[in-house]
Amino acid sequence: MKIFAYTDGSSRGNPGRGGYGVVLIAPEKRVKKEFSMGFRKTTNNRMELLAAIVALEKLKAPQQDITIFTDSKYVCNAVNKRWVFNWEKTGYKSKKNPDLWQRFLRNFRKHQVKMEWVKGHAGYHWNELADQLATQAADAEDLKIDLGYERQENFNF
Repeated sequence: MKIFAYTDGSSRGNPGRGGYGVVLIAPEKRVKKEFSMGFRKTTNNRMELLAAIVALEKLKAPQQDITIFTDSKYVCNAVNKRWVFNWEKTGYKSKKNPDLWQRFLRNFRKHQVKMEWVKGHAGYHWNELADQLATQAADAEDLKIDLGYERQENFNF
């Protein structure tokens, strides 16, 4: 069964309040699910990456065939140009967001993943919905703590 994920991240300031949005679609089963969450202090790149992670983590069975659509060149290029695999080999030396990249790769390896870049704010319906979910989450009242970001920030003196 083919699954499509439309993902987006948002940050109100960089760093600032942020959120992610995910729309998962399984056309054969005629199922669409939406996920989002907001954080009190994070970055846009972290939210873009977290959206892709959440899409993978929501899959119930291993070896799912999933295409992730993202408007983040950071996320798409890191995978498609295989940068993240080199970062992993070097222990993410001097790279941002190693906590999320490690989590991404754990989930990436469980499935058959294809990454597709789409231009943001260009009228792609499901990508626009993911964007709305992400911005609404960033603007919500009960924001979570992005522990990975805040711990990292506290160590950068």
